Amino acid sequence: MSRISIFTKAVVLSVVFVAVVCGYWGYQQFIQTVHQPLNISQPSLYQLKRGQHLNHLVNQLQQYGLEQQWPVKVLVKLQPELANIKAGTYELLPCMSLHQVLQLLASGKEKQFELRLVEGFRWRDWQQQIQQHPHLYSDNVDKLTELLSPQGASLEGWLMPDTYHFTHGTDATTLVKRAYQHMQDFLQQQWQNRKADLPYASPYEALIMASIVEKETGLAAERPRIAAVFVNRLKRNMRLQTDPTVIYGMGDQFDGNIRREDLRTATPYNTYVIKGLPPTPIAMVSREALIAALNPIDSEELYFVSRNDGSHVFSTNLADHNAAVRQYQLNQ
Repeated sequence: MSRISIFTKAVVLSVVFVAVVCGYWGYQQFIQTVHQPLNISQPSLYQLKRGQHLNHLVNQLQQYGLEQQWPVKVLVKLQPELANIKAGTYELLPCMSLHQVLQLLASGKEKQFELRLVEGFRWRDWQQQIQQHPHLYSDNVDKLTELLSPQGASLEGWLMPDTYHFTHGTDATTLVKRAYQHMQDFLQQQWQNRKADLPYASPYEALIMASIVEKETGLAAERPRIAAVFVNRLKRNMRLQTDPTVIYGMGDQFDGNIRREDLRTATPYNTYVIKGLPPTPIAMVSREALIAALNPIDSEELYFVSRNDGSHVFSTNLADHNAAVRQYQLNQ
């Protein structure tokens, strides 16, 4: 073998060796770049708007320590599905890598926000919560009453209390419609399974009663018993005489105290003055309160008074009730 041939082979082997070393080094750099954690110190929201594509994302990721673009280009060549990132609002977590970020945005799994709508609150309380939520679009909330309420006047009681999840920018009307439909479905289901001989002319009247039970109940276990008291009073054509209805009828005039003159002031909701149920529910109703209103216990009780610890003393006659009032309310 000539010296030239030996030299040529040596050069070729050297070139191959260098190429292998460089390739291995490049591969290690690539693996390290796409799988090492980005500089995300705390959970952060990242919004990819419609029309923004991979190049925009790469530029934005520079704030999290991505220094070069070539690893992204190589990665999407090897896994083309990662290039199909979707518009939305995502949560980037500490220790997430470039590969994980691309997987997240390609999956379309946006950050889920939540809103807890609590039983016993009024529609106007819920409306304020909805309008103040930073991730809901709520400009159309004022029009919902006309859109949804079968009574044409109030959404009170018609929305199911629950924790609702949604993505950034969700129209609040979508959330409210969901709560409305949940209550509609549940009310109709429970109406079909109601106890016999109840003094309600319609499911809506049961909803009104359930709202009163909701506001009067301190202990969940007492709901069916309190419902029985009001059912018994309706059957005997007695006034319900329940303070929460008076408070609701007072609206913004209520300052935390009910006075004798308030009990005598006629409003459509003052059940010390009117007979029967008020015209609408007075609060949003839990599933348990509605079940209680449609399935009260069997009893002859007509009165109850608070023990001031959340529980009540129940009575079948006025004399016993007055005695309980003196003991627990007047400290006599």
